[in-house]
Amino acid sequence: MTESLIALAAMLVLVFARVPVAFAMALVGFIGLGLLRNWNSAYAMAGSVIYESGFQYLLSVLPLFILMGNFVTKSRMSRELYAAAHALLGHRRGGLAMSTVLACGGFGAICGSSLATAATMAKVAYPEMRRLGYSEELATGSIAAGGTLGILIPPSIIMVVYCLLTEQSIGKMFAAGVLPGIVAICCYLLAVNWVVRRDPKAGPKGERSTWPQIRRALARVWAVLALIAMLMGGIYGGVFTPAEAAGIGAFLGFLFALFRKSLTWAGFVEVVVESAKTTGMIFMVMIGALMLANFINFTSLPQDLLEAVEHFQLNPLVVIVIICLIYIVLGCVLESMSMILLTVPVFYPLVQALGFDLIWFGIIVVTVTEISFITPPFGMNVFVLRGVLPNVSTPTIFRGVMPFVVSDFFRIAILIAFPAISLYLPSFVR
Repeated sequence: MTESLIALAAMLVLVFARVPVAFAMALVGFIGLGLLRNWNSAYAMAGSVIYESGFQYLLSVLPLFILMGNFVTKSRMSRELYAAAHALLGHRRGGLAMSTVLACGGFGAICGSSLATAATMAKVAYPEMRRLGYSEELATGSIAAGGTLGILIPPSIIMVVYCLLTEQSIGKMFAAGVLPGIVAICCYLLAVNWVVRRDPKAGPKGERSTWPQIRRALARVWAVLALIAMLMGGIYGGVFTPAEAAGIGAFLGFLFALFRKSLTWAGFVEVVVESAKTTGMIFMVMIGALMLANFINFTSLPQDLLEAVEHFQLNPLVVIVIICLIYIVLGCVLESMSMILLTVPVFYPLVQALGFDLIWFGIIVVTVTEISFITPPFGMNVFVLRGVLPNVSTPTIFRGVMPFVVSDFFRIAILIAFPAISLYLPSFVR
């Protein structure tokens, strides 16, 4: 265990020294294995990880889902999603904040990125909420918290990576995210309701939309909702594999942007280049994490963790709570992809040995990773909003997200206490 702890400490030192996370993990894994075994083994491991990462068929899901998300994002669907949610809820007290949460959930299902969801919806929702007299805290808090839904509601890039690391079914993982995603949205809506009950001036009522206005707003978003339903339904029903679904989604996303006349040749090139950059970044982080994970597997860390649990006679649920706390702390210094790739290879053998379902554990991991996006002192979504909205102070945004953080802890407790919420729908996936 000593070698593993030294390696993890060295990696964190490199990260704090502003070495890119991917290179920090790769460097520690390579040097660690060279010192622990021999340098020939380290060179062989590095070559094997790079080759297998580039030629693994299931990894084709990643660039294709990223491409789909970028095409639909290019079609400026965020405004239509927000308008549809606004038409349904805008007349309620705090209705625009609730609309923001719903729109973030819909946009996050397309985009798959919490940071991109928060940045995009900040430009769409914040000016409208402030125009109608919403407080800065509620306006920014609902956007930052709603943005975290991007990695939970399928299709999710983080879920795909988790499945690749633990050899779980991507289709079952996507199905497992549906009900927890609905629970997350409901908890955030309750958080908004709690805020406006304490301070009605924080979220005043808007005008009630007429039925013709509601129908027109919903008509603008039916195509993208149908796209998501078709992809998820096809995966759940066994009509096509996740990789095939990603390919179909990317093509239909291209047609969607084309028919909306929002895709120029320059825009097409921008989408492809951006997708390639994002994919390259993910693959680099994955290669670094796998090199570090291979080194850790040569040490006794996974077995030592299990022996420690048995020695102290810890309740398995206590172990899960401790793991959740570790994720929340790591979320202060690492972004979600790095965190998942670094920790899952260490924790999942222990969780599996304790008898927990790895699909359920994946939902817990993704949920806790979401929470770390908005918890002080370094919530990533908070600083994204700070960059997009320079006139709003960081303490204001953190005050705004605190009711949502409380609802997040309540939600994680529900998911841990009732695993059936995460495991019901996967039981129907072939």
